[in-house]
Amino acid sequence: PAIIVQPISTVVLEVGCEAFVTANGDLKIEIGKVDNVDHTNDTVKEVKEDPVQLSIFSHRFMGIAEQMGRTLQRTAISVNMKERLDFSCALFTKDGGLVANAPHIPVHLGAMQAAVRFQVEYWGEREGIQEGDVLVSNHPQLAGGSHLPDITVITPVFYKGEIIFFVASRGHHADIGGIAPGSMPPHSNALEDEGAMIIAFKLVKDGKFQEEGITEILQSPGKIPGNCGTRNLRDNLSDLRAQVAANNSGIRLLKELVQEHGLHVVEAYMKFIQKNAELTVRSMLKDFAAKHGTKVSAVDYMDDGSPIKLSIEIDPETGSAFFDFTGTGPQVYANHNAPPAVTYSAVIYSLRSLVAQTIPLNQGCLAPITFKIPEHSLLNPSSDAGVVGGNVLTSQRIVDVVLKAFSACAASQGCMNNLTFGDKEFGYYETIAGGAGAGPTWEGRSGIHTHCTNTRITDPEILERRSVWIPDR
Repeated sequence: PAIIVQPISTVVLEVGCEAFVTANGDLKIEIGKVDNVDHTNDTVKEVKEDPVQLSIFSHRFMGIAEQMGRTLQRTAISVNMKERLDFSCALFTKDGGLVANAPHIPVHLGAMQAAVRFQVEYWGEREGIQEGDVLVSNHPQLAGGSHLPDITVITPVFYKGEIIFFVASRGHHADIGGIAPGSMPPHSNALEDEGAMIIAFKLVKDGKFQEEGITEILQSPGKIPGNCGTRNLRDNLSDLRAQVAANNSGIRLLKELVQEHGLHVVEAYMKFIQKNAELTVRSMLKDFAAKHGTKVSAVDYMDDGSPIKLSIEIDPETGSAFFDFTGTGPQVYANHNAPPAVTYSAVIYSLRSLVAQTIPLNQGCLAPITFKIPEHSLLNPSSDAGVVGGNVLTSQRIVDVVLKAFSACAASQGCMNNLTFGDKEFGYYETIAGGAGAGPTWEGRSGIHTHCTNTRITDPEILERRSVWIPDR
């Protein structure tokens, strides 16, 4: 195989083909014999890593995730997903390891791996996962979620009766109940104040969408005094169906990839891509240790004075690193506690940002890292603690602390700057841009979404057309 790069195009020359440059400067490609082999019956052969194929598969996997995102955008109803693009889509191995994702919301992606792995373990100990099932969850502390409005829809990819991969989409639903419209209450003190909780539920069972069951879950916060069920059930159900559709598009494209190359080849390159990411991060950590030493630390403080403290020790021989958050403040009687999955997301994003090469953000980025996050701390709270602000505020501070420890750049505004409003029948949520910190070769910027957010801000015209709110110019 070969890749021919031209000023206006890139040509991939497949095995068995030959390319010639004609006298007129055209590219003539002679198609060689292609063995018309059905890869579904291939015997398992050792697959050797090829750098060209590694790049091709990397882009194929990312392309599938991007196509899932386009499907979700087109089929979603809510402003939050259709206009702001507050969602993420990704591919996972059969054990739940993140393989590739589209460049969507960083705070979702590291946490989605924990969500998929929890569902694999949860249903594996119970009735199992059958073809035609689609799983859904959002619990931050118990099920690998980020905060309750982020609902994750997970679909297994079956091949010859066995699960070979998982695809998942996580979308922010503008309202799922709770004590305040928008399900982002600034004064919540417990998780039950923040909306409907889903540890594990089959959104689709035997191919049938379980509308009655998910409706009951979304309305369940209304049974708690002073609380309310979802204020926009129609959008919730429509967006959940859109997430299922997005997953189905990913399944179709993955099966096409397996049909084209064979399952053992696709699985091999998933592992190669994860290993490549791991080696790249290890190389970066070795280089950093050689220049700056093997031990670094940083601390930053929340507005209430709670510290987020990080000590990093790097093994210069292996490129492994120990991230120790000992000294971080205790969990608070408020909502800016962050579940461990959010910390993993912030760290995986930071490491990916520090790497100079272009690699997919995947499980391999965290393979060299060992974590210590004290229980009942701000970053590892109890299962009933409020966390809705941890996903959008504390996550940004964690990134600032990690980048500060590596002396990479100045801090951002340290928050996603959230706006939420509504009434008993309507809830809306928005993130507003802020400042990005300067670095060694660039200046800081104002009015930009930074780090873990990466969403759009809704146009006023969209708000006027899609909501009851008319912006006052």
